[in-house]
Amino acid sequence: MPAMIEKRPTLVFLLMEDWFFASHFWARGLAAQKAGWRVVLVSRQSETAKEIVASGIEFYAADLDRKRLNPFKELAFSIWLARLYRYLQPDVVHHVALKPIIIGGIAAGLARVPAVVNAPVGLGFVFSSKQKLARLLKPLVVLALRATMSPKRGVAVFENPDDLADMVAGRMVHEACTQLIRGAGVDTKRFAPSPEPEGPVRIALAARMIQEKGIRDFIAAARLLKGQAEFWLAGAPDLANPNPVTEAELKAWEAEGVVKWLGPVQDMAALLRQVHIFTLPSTYREGLPKAVLEAMATGRPVVATDIPGCREAVIDNETGILVPPNNPHAMADALAKLIEAPELRARLGAAGRTRVEENFSDEIVCRKTMEVYETLRSNAP
Repeated sequence: MPAMIEKRPTLVFLLMEDWFFASHFWARGLAAQKAGWRVVLVSRQSETAKEIVASGIEFYAADLDRKRLNPFKELAFSIWLARLYRYLQPDVVHHVALKPIIIGGIAAGLARVPAVVNAPVGLGFVFSSKQKLARLLKPLVVLALRATMSPKRGVAVFENPDDLADMVAGRMVHEACTQLIRGAGVDTKRFAPSPEPEGPVRIALAARMIQEKGIRDFIAAARLLKGQAEFWLAGAPDLANPNPVTEAELKAWEAEGVVKWLGPVQDMAALLRQVHIFTLPSTYREGLPKAVLEAMATGRPVVATDIPGCREAVIDNETGILVPPNNPHAMADALAKLIEAPELRARLGAAGRTRVEENFSDEIVCRKTMEVYETLRSNAP
């Protein structure tokens, strides 16, 4: 008799956006593929999907909408997703961000998926905003997470210990189901140290252009330091977010001469080679900001706010400087300190590079994530 061919295990990712998979989870998808897994992505579709499919990862376009709040439409989507899960027969599904965790959790239960990985990757608008809408939604989201974050055979993977502790304290996840894998991983070969560029000191902030990233604090600090350095903003307005910074605002700041707005930047490594300092003045909390880790890997010192996620990456006065959130004067003081001291920039940047190599590289994050997949698969009924 011919030998039986073992069926490849199937891993399905559910994310809101294909571009977020490309920036934060593609390396893990390719690692699973290399280990013999069939890898499938379910998300909204953009041009990025073509590149993902070209890498051998299957893609299914989904009607996901970050702004949609209609519970009947979300339930209908969960039923559609359950049918897709039954068709794909995944061994493991990996839900990324709060909304996919909730709607994916319902679908995984309906489809009897053997194992689930839930990755909050930060607590998002509902937990970070003081807007009335966020306050109204929070109790409902908390209840939904209590129902979906801790499936019988599943793991909730957190990027920083603050989010893990807060969700356990809020009874949104059982502590026994949690695991800490810090960050999305950084390609330390692509993001390699380089000499500082010639010319005036340049300070960059690269992020989605939303208020929670501290864009306005960055502008205020730039006004305080006008003439001492060049200030660059990289990123596009995220109009699906409830708190976008508009294109009109960005162009007005550029016209004022306080900042250079680059728009969306595809090659972050090239951008970081052109700057001296990186900053992320987020106002509430992050998962573990990848742009900060990429800047550290490139040997650039970072000024960030002392909030969950940022303080997991940056060690104050060792790999960068932490400042209080919502305090542009403190940010300006920290930036001025670095503008005036190239030797301090070099010391902090070198230490940041070492920290990324030892804690946040693609190799480390992919290995730890694959251990989660394999453990869940081996323990499946």
